Amino acid sequence: MDVKVTNITKQFDRFPALDNVSLDIRSGELIALLGPSGSGKTTLLRLIAGLEQPTGGQIFFGDEDASHRSVQERNVGFVFQHYALFRHMTVADNIGFGLKVRPSSSRPAKSEIRKRVSDLLDMVHLSGLESRYPNQLSGGQRQRVALARAVAIEPRVLLLDEPFGALDAKVRKELRRWLREFHDRTGHTTVFVTHDQEEALELADRVVVMSQGKIEQVGTADDVYDTPNSPFVFSFIGESSNLPVTIRDGHMLFQGENIGIRDACEGDGDLFFRPEDVVLTDDRDALYGKVTICRRLAGTRIAELDIANNGHEPHHLEIEVPLDATVAVGNEVRFRPTRWKVFRK
Repeated sequence: MDVKVTNITKQFDRFPALDNVSLDIRSGELIALLGPSGSGKTTLLRLIAGLEQPTGGQIFFGDEDASHRSVQERNVGFVFQHYALFRHMTVADNIGFGLKVRPSSSRPAKSEIRKRVSDLLDMVHLSGLESRYPNQLSGGQRQRVALARAVAIEPRVLLLDEPFGALDAKVRKELRRWLREFHDRTGHTTVFVTHDQEEALELADRVVVMSQGKIEQVGTADDVYDTPNSPFVFSFIGESSNLPVTIRDGHMLFQGENIGIRDACEGDGDLFFRPEDVVLTDDRDALYGKVTICRRLAGTRIAELDIANNGHEPHHLEIEVPLDATVAVGNEVRFRPTRWKVFRK
């Protein structure tokens, strides 16, 4: 099922939670809505679900305008962060609940419900636990029950709101891999909300990066990490540093000094680069700074630097350096970004 969000706005007491947002989600795609708190990602998910009504704009399910249809009419499956399972029901009853409460005209036979529940238990690797209650399961198991319950009704769209947010790091990582495999088997159009960059980049076919009620960028994990299209995306995805620069006659200057990078555009801007995208150098035309902290991090070493030329205000940033590099606190280090982007002011 394709989902199309067209010029959606949403206000709460005149506060613009979403501002003219448009997004095309392809059938069978796994989409992550990623952003900090207050970016509008959960509001967008709730609008797609029908739990909120838009102030303006339209939401299409296929060719059908679903903007003002109820949750039931849209036939969506919803998974919350805190499971929302019925504590007095067994695992099997929780999974089959949405089918049992359907109107008699569309309710499957009891034998069909039992078969569908059994198939889903097998799919979510919980066969043999159908008679247990939620309080007898681990957090990861409860979340898999919640997902099976959402899928049991054969939804047109599956929506997940911070589905692993209440779980510890190890369980989250295991469930991420499992969810990707589950999605590939079932082929549901799936949208999930997360503030976890690693989760979004690992799981999603495409990532929708949001900030202050707007979409900043939509793209694959490679797109948003390697070619961010705004200072916000560059700063929000992964680690990065930025410095104010001036480009004059094709040469890039920081605090009035040439740093050995050429650029065709003239004027002021902000130079962004990632800690891993630098090389140490002895060249005079380079960035340089004094090491304030040096620490080992897995297979690399992180150096924190204070950078200031000719008495200017220092800028603090981090770079990765080779393990065999002679770098010590108090030393001066010269380096140059190998991959970078300048955003004009």
